[in-house]
Amino acid sequence: MNQTLARRVVAEAIGTSFLLAAVVGSGIMAERLASGNIALALLANTWATGAALLALILTFGPISGAHFNPIVSLSSLIEKEIDSKLFALYSCTQIAGAVAGVMLANIMFSLPAISFSRHIRGGAEQLLSEFVASFGLVIVIAGCARQRWNAVAFAVAAYISAAYWFTPSTSFANPAVTIARSLSDTFAGIAPGNVPGFVVAQILGGVLATLLFRWLVPKSQNMETN
Repeated sequence: MNQTLARRVVAEAIGTSFLLAAVVGSGIMAERLASGNIALALLANTWATGAALLALILTFGPISGAHFNPIVSLSSLIEKEIDSKLFALYSCTQIAGAVAGVMLANIMFSLPAISFSRHIRGGAEQLLSEFVASFGLVIVIAGCARQRWNAVAFAVAAYISAAYWFTPSTSFANPAVTIARSLSDTFAGIAPGNVPGFVVAQILGGVLATLLFRWLVPKSQNMETN
């Protein structure tokens, strides 16, 4: 592996790890401090996640593209922005980084490094929610990347913060995040049995969004307008 590729992979690992540490860690802190007020806990979890996401994309975007998400990498593969080798490396790295971030959050709050979640997130409405959340995320990224590339970090952070509230699943929209959050029996967790359905819905949403935006704003058209 050459140094440039190694830097990109390490950036994805660190970025995804910190993102999950923020998601799960803030969920634990919020649950402990909110005294049973779920709305307040979710609000605190939202703010922390959105802020961390913005900071991490701004930090690692110039190095790896700051995907932190296999469906974002899959979208880039479909658009031929990355090759299959880099897609595989990114996806594996993102999952490993996400798991490491969850374990870190658990340990920081004096919990077992791994504790399988009992938080049931089942039902057709939850799967539809994840499809919608993932579709919207990829649309936002594709649109900003083609037309306002310097706004991607802000747009993604804003969208995920909003999607925490307009989707009943609280917008996982990320297979790596979904897998890793099954390893924390806390506020942000998801029962392992619900993971496969979420992942399938996320992939379908991301792929459809990529294909739709390819038609809405063709790259050739974008190059001409710029």
